[in-house]
Amino acid sequence: MQGIFEFVQQTLDSQSAEQLRPYRLGDIVEGTVVGIGRSSLFLDLSPQGTGIIWGREFLEEKDSLRNIEIGERLKAKIVDLENDEGYIELSVGEAGRELTWGQLKAKKDSQEAVNVVITGANKGGLLTEVVNVPAFLPVSQLSQEHYPRVEDGDPAKILLALQKFVGETLEVRILDINPREGKVILSEKAKDQAKVRELLLQYQVGQEVEGEITGVVDFGAFLRFGPKGQELEGLIHISEIDWQIIDDPSQVLKVGDQVKAKIIDIAQGRVSLSLKALKQDPWKEVEKKYKKGDVVQGKVTRLNTFGAFVEIEPMIQGLSHISEFGTKKNMEEQIEAGKTYSFQILELNVQDHRMSLRVYASAKSQQEPPQEQPQQQEQSERATG
Repeated sequence: MQGIFEFVQQTLDSQSAEQLRPYRLGDIVEGTVVGIGRSSLFLDLSPQGTGIIWGREFLEEKDSLRNIEIGERLKAKIVDLENDEGYIELSVGEAGRELTWGQLKAKKDSQEAVNVVITGANKGGLLTEVVNVPAFLPVSQLSQEHYPRVEDGDPAKILLALQKFVGETLEVRILDINPREGKVILSEKAKDQAKVRELLLQYQVGQEVEGEITGVVDFGAFLRFGPKGQELEGLIHISEIDWQIIDDPSQVLKVGDQVKAKIIDIAQGRVSLSLKALKQDPWKEVEKKYKKGDVVQGKVTRLNTFGAFVEIEPMIQGLSHISEFGTKKNMEEQIEAGKTYSFQILELNVQDHRMSLRVYASAKSQQEPPQEQPQQQEQSERATG
């Protein structure tokens, strides 16, 4: 019993010490309303004096103070320790903002789940509020279930998909706060991360999985796999769909397709998958067929600012860099997409799946000696005769 009495006494002593500590600028204090004027309000802050909310501080919070009555308790922030009339000047607005951001920080640190109502949308994500502070939920932080599956990545279509959430309630967690800039960033997928990490313990890099394509976007496709009730979703990047260059994933994969894929990476609660890893690498035979300096036939598949992409054989493409032509205009004057030309192999790197090419006509013209003019040829024959 003696220990309990000692604990209670220490607590009371601590509270008394806190009450007697001189106030400092910026302190959040709580007092009892003892007076209400037309443009001022007085708080009893015994034993350290009387506080006043007046002037601009009163006018800015006039609506929230309208229903305050004598005897109510109110929190405020000290903005002046003693004005000309001896009062401690207070701000309700600043105290409210500081307490609000403190509340937001506590929710962020504890990873508390928060239900928010979506009030708007833009191309980057969803708009909402948390404890009356504007907040933003980026597209990248949406759960797999709500992520917009827009095949061509059209921003207008993404916005249209996001606008469907306006008025709905989502469960989120606070990802980041910035009181100075007044920013609150939310995450919906964060609430699933613990479960996802636990499920990922059942898998390892190199493992083969089978599942259903749930979305096709401009940068790849999403694959849902795993037992019912324990499904996970991974990304098949556009570069991992096939050994040949894919320009549009929607031409190869469709939502609902059942496919097998190989896990190539597990990091930060994300799974990266590959379809081409389950196919034979066509580049393994390239070194046996071709070498540097060879002249080969190739079909130009695409022209862009980097140069010309050339298909030497199915799933084997090389690049004739723009520097081989000088300018894009020169390139477009010499070759056309869809046509076949002779190319010389300048570099062959099988390990990196890279083949550098140049149009053989230009290479040949540089190697052949210039044709002699008739008069020069006649002089040359007399000299040798």
